[in-house]
Amino acid sequence: MEIKSYDVKALRDETGAGMMDCKSALVESGGDIEIAKKILREKGITVAQKKSSRAANEGIIDVYVHPGNRVGVMVEVNCETDFVARNQEFRDFVHDLTLQVAAANPLYISRDDVPQSLVDSKTDIYIRQALAEGKSEAVVEKIIKGRLDKFYTEVCLLEQPFIRDQERTVGSLLIDLIAKVGENIEIRRFCRYQLGER
Repeated sequence: MEIKSYDVKALRDETGAGMMDCKSALVESGGDIEIAKKILREKGITVAQKKSSRAANEGIIDVYVHPGNRVGVMVEVNCETDFVARNQEFRDFVHDLTLQVAAANPLYISRDDVPQSLVDSKTDIYIRQALAEGKSEAVVEKIIKGRLDKFYTEVCLLEQPFIRDQERTVGSLLIDLIAKVGENIEIRRFCRYQLGER
């Protein structure tokens, strides 16, 4: 199948991936742009995993104060070079994170950051709830996994649906950005202040 140059350009404009990557994804997908985007995303996951061991000592801190001055957020995101730290797409991503934290109020960056004592406590609650609902012990484990997954999407920044596109998670956006800029990027920390909260 012949791949048209305007299709390659359209895919590149949408994803930011390299021209050759876009062309090979289109060839692999038989010319279907949506499937090609999925292929590029999957390859981005591989790229992100390879880069995750590299040191990310550059980056930026961004601050957002919600109109009315009742909510304020500070986020630090690191990358490998100051070149990427100055990149507008990187800066836009970091700013979007401040908006995400302000709106969705995550408590942790990833599942790994959630204290095991909290996970154990939630698991105990979910077990009792499932048994009280009359669920058989055979399905309780699946119910607990589903409820824990839902809990993680509420409290973990990387697992939350992105506020600008509910079909994607913050984590998938991060993976796409890592694939696009070719560097390891880490969300290092964030804090959210709400007027009157301790």
